[in-house]
Amino acid sequence: MRALILIFSLLFSSVQAAETIDYSLPDLDGKVHSLSDYKGKWVIVNYWATWCPPCLEEIPDLVAFHERHAKQGGDVVVLGVNFEDISAEQLANFVEGQMITYPVLRSEPTAATPLGPIPGLPTTYIVAPDGTPVARQVGPVTGEQLDDYINAKKAALKTR
Repeated sequence: MRALILIFSLLFSSVQAAETIDYSLPDLDGKVHSLSDYKGKWVIVNYWATWCPPCLEEIPDLVAFHERHAKQGGDVVVLGVNFEDISAEQLANFVEGQMITYPVLRSEPTAATPLGPIPGLPTTYIVAPDGTPVARQVGPVTGEQLDDYINAKKAALKTR
């Protein structure tokens, strides 16, 4: 089990913050989503842009990952954070065209977010059910990598 956690630690950088982080962003309809709204669930916060080829490559897998977990009781949720200056109409059309089913939030591009820095796109943060960020991946992720990481973390918590 320790070897498995080590492998995933190489894929996902650990996040230094050991404290709960909460912040809010609006979705395409203006509804505000806060990380605290999802307390008790694993939250995948994926920063992306419509012009980013690796972001576009990972979207179908993130949609499948999100939908699979929604059918399994919703223990994990994906929040896509659009990280570019684009009109709401353009973004809504893009989201519809890509058939994105997870919440898509809007954010102005900045060097750092409350979760931490965004050195490149895509950047994905994993937030544990208690609200603490536990990992960051710069570059594309797959649903399989996310499941493996979360399952390894769950197993490690059970052995404590």
